[in-house]
Amino acid sequence: MESHGLWVERYRPQDLSTYVGNEHLKTKVERFLEDGNVPHLLLYGRAGGGKTTLAKIIVNNVECDYLYINASDERNIDLVRDKLKTFASSIGFKPTKIVILDEADYLNVNSAQPALRNLMETFSQHCRFILTCNYVEKIIEPIQSRCQTYKITPPSKKEVALHSKTILEKENISFDLDDLALVVTAGYPDLRKVINDLQRQSIDGQLKIDKQGMLHNEFKLQFLEMIQNNSDIRTIRKLVADSSFSDYTELFRLLYDEVETLTGDKIPELISEISVGAYQDVLVVDKEINFIATVSNILRRLQ
Repeated sequence: MESHGLWVERYRPQDLSTYVGNEHLKTKVERFLEDGNVPHLLLYGRAGGGKTTLAKIIVNNVECDYLYINASDERNIDLVRDKLKTFASSIGFKPTKIVILDEADYLNVNSAQPALRNLMETFSQHCRFILTCNYVEKIIEPIQSRCQTYKITPPSKKEVALHSKTILEKENISFDLDDLALVVTAGYPDLRKVINDLQRQSIDGQLKIDKQGMLHNEFKLQFLEMIQNNSDIRTIRKLVADSSFSDYTELFRLLYDEVETLTGDKIPELISEISVGAYQDVLVVDKEINFIATVSNILRRLQ
């Protein structure tokens, strides 16, 4: 096997037999593939869980012309008016056409999404759409009602570890199982991140990890999960106090970057709390107390 190229693409599953996780969906997808009749699909779930991979498996195993577009790159109505309409309305030489619209939740809900809904309806006889998104609530209801909607859940940590171990072995990378476990734990449940981290830290045929960095990543993951689960502030305070992590600026940035995973309807309020805490971080003597106070305010907002 060639040694160059991104592992995440080289080892992207090409069929259902090598697809990791979501066993409950495989039977349904197999039926689509056998019949050659793919409905409009809406696949949602967190980043790195396998949504795009599953969409590509479908189009690669059905006789169709297909178009792939990432909506985070082109999110306005011109995308629908130009590229999508041109593709959907053109003459095809295969039984059907399929559009993969990745990260469809980036499309404007007032212009691009209504236009997309009309396009799906107009060309439904010969063009199907597979939409992926992280946040299904950001897709307007008229589009959701036209799709079969499935939540894509991340593979288990064991499945990620076994898949990662297989990649390292195929790449002839020597590794310690404890080091592999650290990388998996730090990146889980984002399989794409785990694979990218493994490649980045595989040097001269050996997995050489930054253990301190991995431990910091594991801490940040635990911390974020506690906020998402609205854990008791005393538990979070103990986690922060017991860790060796002291860059509270980075933690404020983490909260800001992940704010959409914490709430669907209180984003402005949480951003305000994060902003105040980050500003005070520059001024206060005890940064840990200031950070925990901010976290306490966020938890109160989430109740």
